Amino acid sequence: MKRLMKRLRKRRLRVDLRDLRERPELLLVPTVFVVTMLAWEFAVPAFGIDDYVLPRPSQIFDALRTQLADPLFWGHLKVTVLESGYGFLLGVAAALVLGTAISQVRLIERTFMPYVVAFQTVPKVALAPLFVVWFGFGMTSKVVMAAVISFFPVLVNVIEGLRSADADRIQMLMVFGAGRIQVFRMVRLPSALPFIFAGLDIGIVFSILGAVVGEFIGAKEGLGYLLLQTNYNFDIAGMFAVLVVLSVLGLIAHFIIRFAQKRLVFWAEENRVIGA
Repeated sequence: MKRLMKRLRKRRLRVDLRDLRERPELLLVPTVFVVTMLAWEFAVPAFGIDDYVLPRPSQIFDALRTQLADPLFWGHLKVTVLESGYGFLLGVAAALVLGTAISQVRLIERTFMPYVVAFQTVPKVALAPLFVVWFGFGMTSKVVMAAVISFFPVLVNVIEGLRSADADRIQMLMVFGAGRIQVFRMVRLPSALPFIFAGLDIGIVFSILGAVVGEFIGAKEGLGYLLLQTNYNFDIAGMFAVLVVLSVLGLIAHFIIRFAQKRLVFWAEENRVIGA
């Protein structure tokens, strides 16, 4: 039994070493993080930097632990998640409908695409005060802001994805009597899915950004509102703690999209992201 356990341990060690050779980032990512945190921790007092200018990681961790123990913090987090989630769904729905129409009907592209591009050139931060005036200080203005910011990356990837379908496959289906709906379902949509997921990956992160920007302009709750409160109170460690939570939230959203992509578009190779 002991020999068997030793063999299993040796085999497991060989597998781990093989994984590290094939994917060195498994070791490099945590190593870089640990080294950076240690350098930051000791560099701040060594260079005489005040805590209210740049707090040490240990202070940020203490502030984060305090915030996580506060029920009000979870209420702010819930509001931001809902705002970004609803905004993302709204922006994706609009991008899918308009992107499909633009890619399939030349007249719609020539009519609406100039307006879409012109709207994209407008700084979204400048629109946030207008949304607050139009939709109030509640959740609606932040949802609209998140939808507007996440809309364009998804739209561009939908259009390019639907246009990337293999012309030979389309022609072959049409020769066998397939209609436009069948061609769309069997060729265009599968070809567009990798592009669409690339846009979703960008859009879901942008939706969090949009929600926070909207909370900066006018809100009574949310992580953006909490950032402003910690700033007014000169709680710099608390600000960094909120930023850490926002980063983790963005990473979770990113991995959710990546997981869904691997499950639904497992046959396709990764495409270059469009509209980043």
